[in-house]
Amino acid sequence: MAQQPYPEIGDPASVHVIVGRSAARIVLSGEIDADIGGDLHEATAAAEESRLPVEIDAHHVTFMDSSGVAFLARLASRSPHRVRVLRAPPTVRFLLEVTRIGDLLDIVDDDPGFELDDDPVGATDPAPAGAARVPGDDDPHSA
Repeated sequence: MAQQPYPEIGDPASVHVIVGRSAARIVLSGEIDADIGGDLHEATAAAEESRLPVEIDAHHVTFMDSSGVAFLARLASRSPHRVRVLRAPPTVRFLLEVTRIGDLLDIVDDDPGFELDDDPVGATDPAPAGAARVPGDDDPHSA
């Protein structure tokens, strides 16, 4: 079965924040409108708390009204870093162009990838998961 390039209109909205090593990514999907204003506000707060550059993955957005545009403008105006919008569909690009909010953001066609911060703070054991550590062994990777 061929994968659709964009979800269908009417898909339920979702907002997820993923904080990684070097960026906070807000993943938007479905219809971004006033009904999810609270979720957008919480996502803004979580991204700001991270103090990292913010990326918006808009690939799965099917609709965006002025609430979504205001969310992007608020992020752009409050972030100390330039906010990047990744893989924006034509409807989102059109809104960013018409409202000129796109001038405040970096619009990126491709996803540059995302590094999760899967090393807990203070972790000192560089051995791979499941590898046995020998007491006194300073280099778990040597044979």
